[in-house]
Amino acid sequence: MKATRLEIHDLMVFEPSMFGDDRGFFFESFNQKTFEDAVGYRVSFVQDNHSHSLQGVLRGLHYQLPPHAQGKLVRVVQGVVYDVAVDIRKSSATFGKWCGVLLSAENKRQFWIPEGFAHGFVTLTDSADFLYKTTNYYAPQSERSIIWSDPDLAIDWHGINTPQLSAKDWQAALLKDAEVFA
Repeated sequence: MKATRLEIHDLMVFEPSMFGDDRGFFFESFNQKTFEDAVGYRVSFVQDNHSHSLQGVLRGLHYQLPPHAQGKLVRVVQGVVYDVAVDIRKSSATFGKWCGVLLSAENKRQFWIPEGFAHGFVTLTDSADFLYKTTNYYAPQSERSIIWSDPDLAIDWHGINTPQLSAKDWQAALLKDAEVFA
């Protein structure tokens, strides 16, 4: 498995080694030791989630505050999404910066988003199935959102200018008004 650090050093993309023939393919989608060696510290996942979204659906930018902060290892098993992580750690040199990654069933990439980042994605194909592991359980009392269209972030959502959002995501805060990590 190839691990690549992105412009924001704590964000990583993992690309599996594929083995295939006329019968199909095989790849190792997760290996705890390989993952921890790449990120450089111990990580425990406690929950797996699966979402299905139609084209133009944007979910995010979501995060949970301590003590329920979550790291996420995300991937797509059907369709294509543009996945974005925003650094919301005030003490970070990259506070307010974002990185985006195309994830698809075809490229089989996984995106590591550690605690201290807001996360969201938009579906670029007719539909997409999105799987992710989390390092903490869902805690609605700690959940927060930043609005997808925050002009200070100026995220390029891959040409999706009028996404379908949940009522909760329409009411999300601007980064400058959001409760974030120290």
